[in-house]
Amino acid sequence: MSRSSAFRIEKAIPEIEKEVGRLSPAQKILLGTDGSVTCLLEVITGSPVEIETLAQKIVSADRSVACKLDIEEGDDVNYREVKLKNSVTEETLIHAISYTPIKRLEPRFKEDLTRADIPIGLILKKHRIESRRDITSAQVLKESGALHEMFNVFSKEPMLSRNYKIIRGGHPLMAITETFPYNNFQDRHRVIVETPSRIHMTLTDLSGKCGRVDGGVGLTLDEPNIMIEAERSEDLEVKGENADRAELAAKMVMDQFNLCGAKIAVRSCYKLHVGLGGGTQLAVAVGKALCELYDTPATVRDIAIAVSRGGTSGVGVAAFESGGFIVDGGHTFGPGKDKIDFRPSSASSGVAPPPVIMQHPFPESWKVILATPNIDKGAYGKRELDIFGKYCPVPVSEVHELCHQIMARMMPSIIEEDLDSFGKAVNRVQELGFKNVEVRLQHPLIRDLMTGLKDAGAAGAGLSSFGPAVYAIADTETRDIESMAHEIMKDVGGEVLITKARNSGAKVRMA
Repeated sequence: MSRSSAFRIEKAIPEIEKEVGRLSPAQKILLGTDGSVTCLLEVITGSPVEIETLAQKIVSADRSVACKLDIEEGDDVNYREVKLKNSVTEETLIHAISYTPIKRLEPRFKEDLTRADIPIGLILKKHRIESRRDITSAQVLKESGALHEMFNVFSKEPMLSRNYKIIRGGHPLMAITETFPYNNFQDRHRVIVETPSRIHMTLTDLSGKCGRVDGGVGLTLDEPNIMIEAERSEDLEVKGENADRAELAAKMVMDQFNLCGAKIAVRSCYKLHVGLGGGTQLAVAVGKALCELYDTPATVRDIAIAVSRGGTSGVGVAAFESGGFIVDGGHTFGPGKDKIDFRPSSASSGVAPPPVIMQHPFPESWKVILATPNIDKGAYGKRELDIFGKYCPVPVSEVHELCHQIMARMMPSIIEEDLDSFGKAVNRVQELGFKNVEVRLQHPLIRDLMTGLKDAGAAGAGLSSFGPAVYAIADTETRDIESMAHEIMKDVGGEVLITKARNSGAKVRMA
């Protein structure tokens, strides 16, 4: 390993581990080697490595590239982007970008460099070029653009990256960046779970007049999402955002299924208590990871019961399980039944998730606009329980119309992809049953948002759960709707996200 650079990889690796977690010996070697990466990959994988060139062209050096290569800004450089792949499995192992100053290349070297199938290390060896590698940086990439698709990993999985120069005759011959996923080249079995989020459109029946209660209607969203990693351990250790919530869920699952410990990292997590079901998704994701780690054949419903989720609405559990547009049938109600009073899921421990009576793909051409203002979070905990106690039962006449809107408007419009009819149902639902209670208890800004988003072109707009997240549905250009959301929230601030439905559930990857 070269010592000529001020950068010291042996000092950088502990800092990387503080940020992202333990690195395997193979990962440390790949970050720190001053030799041929191709040869190392062949040793690690036991298979030949091949090159797939993604791009190769002559470009003018910008200021950054010129500085790295000690050349003039505007000089010609060869830009090369490649994938190093396992030739047997076709798995992408490393993504690499290199810049090489044309004026420092001998004709034969240049000819080989511009070929699509020769690794740089082999080119150097073939031409007997004496050189050294100076590592200039190593870091964690939390946002890696489209690289996650190239590596077939989840979008929020961290990447490990390093920059180095190949020095010949005292001058940089190449500047290279190499990147690979943190969860690749690990020496311990790992489980990675990525969840969807969900919109909760309404609870169906909080009158209890027909012997059932609750019921829910909702939609699974592709973003925002939660991602966790887990590996076996003697003890339980949880790190990351909302680690306390994740740890509680882990303990409940470990107790229920008699599982051993784990190291769990919450890599990404959206805000909880804003109406997008983050509590359920996080808890079930942790349970799913633990069960996969220990080969425990528990269903999503089993895990949901263990972490006390789904005791009122089953939308969040069904979203994790299978995704799409969801209608659940609620719980039996009365003495000796599933429930004897009106309670939110957080206060319905031991109640199983309700049966799903419709789960259908949501039209892929419809867009979902989420606007979440920076105001007080939605009701949860004791306040949510008190609201259920105060406002339930709701008038049975409103429940009748609500069921009519769901059965005669919402469900057929999803199947027939009739956005206008679906939007009208969403708008009317805001005025009925317990959803009307949720809307009336909101900050006035919420009603302004729902009205404004419809005025800007959305077919329908509503409050998700207890909010403050507001959703709108459209199938055309969303720029005006997005602008309207920002305009209405300008005094308080907030986030606007254009997303789509996810017609599948949570994703699990083994590493």
